[in-house]
Amino acid sequence: LFLSACGLVVGAIAGWFVYQPLLDALQAPLLEAAEEQSKTIALNYTGMATALDMKVKVSLFLGVIVSCPWWLYQLWAFVTPGLTKREKGYAYAFLGASVPLFLGGLTLAWWVLPHAVNILAGFVPEGAVNYTDAQGYLSFVMRLVLAFGLAFVSPVVLVGLNMVGMLRHETLAKGWRWAVLIAFLFAAIMTPTPDALTMILVALPICLLYFGALGVCILHDRRVDRRRMADPA
Repeated sequence: LFLSACGLVVGAIAGWFVYQPLLDALQAPLLEAAEEQSKTIALNYTGMATALDMKVKVSLFLGVIVSCPWWLYQLWAFVTPGLTKREKGYAYAFLGASVPLFLGGLTLAWWVLPHAVNILAGFVPEGAVNYTDAQGYLSFVMRLVLAFGLAFVSPVVLVGLNMVGMLRHETLAKGWRWAVLIAFLFAAIMTPTPDALTMILVALPICLLYFGALGVCILHDRRVDRRRMADPA
């Protein structure tokens, strides 16, 4: 936890120096929605210290993203002492898979964000203005982005639990219907758009990753079972 926190601090320092470009990117969906719908939509800084607080939070937000290879490595470093030499090799392979999956989840969330903002801005009545609380908007974006990132990494965590003997593939196979239901509920909640296509496009990768994790767990459990049969002691 300490090493992960150090990585986050280093990433946050880097985020401090690129704050303005990142803030411009975060505001872009609001400005696009305002232009498309001919409405007044803008961020509102409600206090004297709000701007500074925003800069700190945006820096930390970028720190989480930039340092994701580091804190994901720390997660696996915590697990690897309990693994065999071969399983440690698997753990490093999982780390290699976790980073692109986490970034893939962030990319999907970034694609969903403008659609979500545009739909929600459409509920502002004609003639009204929407001065969105800056910190509230940032919290909304952070929850959206990190939720997608962690959702994409969760199948790798399931495989890791299987590798250390805490989760068998039979459990995952029995719960596949619940996994699909949760994936679509997650997609429905996180993509407040009226069309079903967007929800399916979000839920489908999560379902595929779950079944991919199930396949890896089946192969691993079969190898473990064969070793146990060959060496009962």
